Amino acid sequence: MVAVLTPLAYIARRWTPSPRTLQLAALCAVLASVLIVVTGGAVRLTGSGLGCDTWPKCTDDSLVATPAQGIHGAIEFSNRMLTYVLCAAVGWAIIAARSAKPRRRGLTRLAWSQFWLVMGNAVLGGITVLAGLNPWTVAGHLLLALSLLTVTTLTWLRTREGDGDPRPRVPRPVRKLSWALIATTVLLMVAGTIVTGSGPHAGDSSDVPRMPFDWASTVYVHEVTAWIVCVLAVAMWLTLRVVDAPPDTRVVARNLLLVLLAQGAVGYVQYLTDLPEVLVGVHMLGLCLVWIGVLRMAVSLRERPVTTPGIPAQWDAPLSAAV
Repeated sequence: MVAVLTPLAYIARRWTPSPRTLQLAALCAVLASVLIVVTGGAVRLTGSGLGCDTWPKCTDDSLVATPAQGIHGAIEFSNRMLTYVLCAAVGWAIIAARSAKPRRRGLTRLAWSQFWLVMGNAVLGGITVLAGLNPWTVAGHLLLALSLLTVTTLTWLRTREGDGDPRPRVPRPVRKLSWALIATTVLLMVAGTIVTGSGPHAGDSSDVPRMPFDWASTVYVHEVTAWIVCVLAVAMWLTLRVVDAPPDTRVVARNLLLVLLAQGAVGYVQYLTDLPEVLVGVHMLGLCLVWIGVLRMAVSLRERPVTTPGIPAQWDAPLSAAV
């Protein structure tokens, strides 16, 4: 009996990524996740959501966009093609995580969850097109993309630490404050999707249905939630200084606060200037940066030591032997 290796196991036997390569692969998945969120927003803001009027094809007779569909078809089809870029980045992260030595099963599971989120969101994107940009499926499409950003970010952060039991770096009340910050930021993102689903940017020039909420009221709820997030971020920054937290954790808190202030400024300017498309796109990029910052803040409050010595990357092994 001869055991048959899976492709991933075959690669893992013959390649060991260096820690730097592993981190780079995970970071590329994070960047691709941000790109897919921002370009998805561009599709909506340019009114190209139905540029390809069916799925999985672009038209009933063509897999790709046709000249008759104009710029909107090109924009929507380009966004669909970016899914392959995202798949390549996620695939690299999966291969690198599986090939790490010693084997890191938790990291590999995180990497594989990225794949299933990409596939699920691709299907939901198709349903969104077939449903004529129903605002609820559009909101779900964005939230699932943010879920992918969550997992890619956590995978990237896990590549920068070991697999030992987590040890707190700050007192328990500070960690509870970070959970409050996470929960409130999630509410902020959900409120933001409701604002978008009720607002003027429907994603297409046709008569697209909107969420049955008063837009001014949803904006107010979003604004109040944003202020709560900012207050919690300021409280976290001050608390970390009081408890003499590690310097790197305080830097993460400071950077999060700066990103939040910039995001808030963009939000107010876009509201006062009748939601220009460029600023709304910048606001979506800021949303990704805020969420990444919040996750980094939570992870920086604990540490996971390396419990077993690592195995050097294959290209490092001859050099080590020579020494």
